[in-house]
Amino acid sequence: MNKKISSLLQYIFFLGLGIFLVWWSIGKIEHHDWLEMKASMKGANYWLLVPVTVALLVSHFSRAIRWRILMEPMGYKPNITNTYLAVLIGYLANLAVPRLGEVLKCTLLARYEKIPADKLIGTIVAERAFDLICLVLIFMITIFSQIDTIGQFAGNMVRKIMQGDSGETNYTKLIIVGFILLILVYAGWYILKKFSHNKFIHKIKELAKGIWEGLTSVRNVRKKGWFFFHSAFIWFLYLAAIKLGFYAMEATSIFGWLPSFSVLSLGSVGMIVTQGGIGAYPILVQETMMLYGLGENIGKAFGWILWLAQFFLVLFAGGLSMLLLPVVNRKKAISPITKADSTTPNFS
Repeated sequence: MNKKISSLLQYIFFLGLGIFLVWWSIGKIEHHDWLEMKASMKGANYWLLVPVTVALLVSHFSRAIRWRILMEPMGYKPNITNTYLAVLIGYLANLAVPRLGEVLKCTLLARYEKIPADKLIGTIVAERAFDLICLVLIFMITIFSQIDTIGQFAGNMVRKIMQGDSGETNYTKLIIVGFILLILVYAGWYILKKFSHNKFIHKIKELAKGIWEGLTSVRNVRKKGWFFFHSAFIWFLYLAAIKLGFYAMEATSIFGWLPSFSVLSLGSVGMIVTQGGIGAYPILVQETMMLYGLGENIGKAFGWILWLAQFFLVLFAGGLSMLLLPVVNRKKAISPITKADSTTPNFS
């Protein structure tokens, strides 16, 4: 196929995929949520959201650097521009379908940098493990620094998650789920060992080996200091974005770093429990800010403003990255995705 036609088709594909993801993301927002957003926008100083946007963009760039540090022990050092664009596209895809972004950014980087996507998936798992540790640390700082303000509220949240409809902690379900997981792990290990000669099982083992290599790449990281620096820096920028966001509304401009920790902790829960934090994030921010004496409506308005800043940043930056990725790589010979590059192995 003519190279120009191939490049044009590739550009149209990424443009269409970007438009589709934006359309799908926006389509998830309910009509009453749009009305609340519109009401929240009144009286806000949007120029003060510019440093919030900058902080978030820098945090995503820091995440791209940290991801590349994880790839280096496996012998890969992808172009930082491609890595950053893939990260931004991943955030966009996650707005549409949870965890789609993790697969998509691995597939894109595998395509443009010729890195096996199964190994990239392993690095993503390692990244998420460290993010979970950072979030737990943020929660601990939040609770122990403000035990009277936020401790009881956080305890009630955990209790609601752990309790069933009867209001009692449902230990039986937890035990059953744990037992099922153990059985599945043992069954998987037995099948891989017993039928290792089978071609299908062999390919499964190769895929698992690649993922494990990516996952354990943390042990062999040469730049451990930089890895931990970026892990802390990413979350500091999230915290700084909230602190800067307080200045967008007169009623919230009086709040300092400790309330920022609370919003980051509980707002992160909202981002986890619903797709892209739609609906849940503003509500949790509202309930958090009410603990500091802020009115219900103002608290929710602030939650919507923070969420909107993140939402539209991801839409714009992710959509633009979709267009830029094939452009910045147009001089590079792009090979088709091979079995090693694919996130889903070919078992035929």
